[in-house]
Amino acid sequence: MNSRSRLPRGLYAITDGPRPDLIAAVAAALAGGARVVQYRDKTAEATRRHREARALFELCRAHGVPLIVNDDVELAAAIGADGVHLGEDDADLGAARERLGPAAILGVSCYDSLERARSLAARGADYLAFGAFFASPTKPAARRATRELLHAAAALGLPRVAIGGITPENAPPLVAAGAHAIAAISGVFSAPDVRAAAARYAALFTTPA
Repeated sequence: MNSRSRLPRGLYAITDGPRPDLIAAVAAALAGGARVVQYRDKTAEATRRHREARALFELCRAHGVPLIVNDDVELAAAIGADGVHLGEDDADLGAARERLGPAAILGVSCYDSLERARSLAARGADYLAFGAFFASPTKPAARRATRELLHAAAALGLPRVAIGGITPENAPPLVAAGAHAIAAISGVFSAPDVRAAAARYAALFTTPA
């Protein structure tokens, strides 16, 4: 199957760094309906990160959900992850494809730039992430994207992921604008009930694409 068709529609849950209940929290997000999980941990603790990523890969595989690793191509390769997500300061997209192979899902942050999205789509990205759409506790100084950008990026023919301060309450216009997935970090993993929070996001996608 072409990797460009393998990003599921729905909640794209992104982990929030080191936490003692990481595996349980992700299990709760999956139980709530998360359709993609990204392992995001910016620390340099290689041994722990490898152990956690491997455990999350097994958990996600049991649920039939892809695990994407944030930034770290070598970690993704080491655990056999389904793909990697790259920002503007991360590994080269072509190098990531060469390392991970044709079946890997390669996602890219396009921020507020249609030009960047167009360039990366031409270079083989599998999905395009835009944002921030709202104020984000994870990245308070992030550039802002618009619904019009989501509309315009439809011409590139790739799944579009919306990220940045998105809640179940402010997400519907983004889904209506063509967001294939809604990415959430604190909206899911900082919630007192992770499963219930994930379910609220998942409910945004109960109608056919």
